[in-house]
Amino acid sequence: MNLVLAIDIRNTHTRLGLAADGALAAQWSLGTDGGCTADEAVAAVSTFFDAVACGLAPLAADSGLVADDLPVRAPLADGAIIASVFPALTEVWVEAARRVTGTRPLTVGPGLKSGLKMGFSDPASVGADRVAEMVAAKEAWGAPVLVVDLGISTTFELLDREGSFKGGIIAPGMRLGAAALAEGAAQLPAVELRAPRSLLGRTTAEAMQSGIVMGEVARIDGLIDMIWRDAGYDTPVVLTGRGAEAVAALMAHEAAVDQALGLRGLVQLYGMNRR
Repeated sequence: MNLVLAIDIRNTHTRLGLAADGALAAQWSLGTDGGCTADEAVAAVSTFFDAVACGLAPLAADSGLVADDLPVRAPLADGAIIASVFPALTEVWVEAARRVTGTRPLTVGPGLKSGLKMGFSDPASVGADRVAEMVAAKEAWGAPVLVVDLGISTTFELLDREGSFKGGIIAPGMRLGAAALAEGAAQLPAVELRAPRSLLGRTTAEAMQSGIVMGEVARIDGLIDMIWRDAGYDTPVVLTGRGAEAVAALMAHEAAVDQALGLRGLVQLYGMNRR
């Protein structure tokens, strides 16, 4: 059985995935630490494999992988692939993945085949995480498809009817907006990001929750309509990222939620480019 380690490094969190024969079997999430060393990254991967082995990171029932199939010593996988939006950590995780697998990992960027047509002025500037998400969305939903990722930024990526990345939108995310409000206004507190009990808040915290959360929902719904008008057709919508389930439940548009989108895209990219 061919085992592949997928590593998706974001600004606030890093997701690890284990794939067996091309199918994502297990996943794990940890906070992104800008001061992380290669030793610490190796330890994080080892903890992930230990969690899989003892059932704390459950194996997908249809993966065909069981805990007894896992290696008990390095190399822990046959190969690895990395998507990183945190340049200072990229080589740290490359070194960690090399030590864990015994081979240099693939990294998403220029020169890696994605199977996507890039209708973008500067394809090299497209984030590795966005490429992985589009690859997985195209595989699961076909084209056209619209991907919305909720993170530090809220991003939109449109694959058109020909499967080309037509373009996207990048806006500040909910957590960034909440932090800016609390920092920039002396009398506004930090609040939990959840939907308020009513649209019109009866306390300052509720009013902020409504503005941040319901404002984000309204912005996503509105931008979907604008994107569809600009494209000339409707598309399936896929949400991923922190809080995607809660946001999707509040939206006027129907949207699928796929929290494994980026990891599945990395696994597919590995299959396209494996040596």
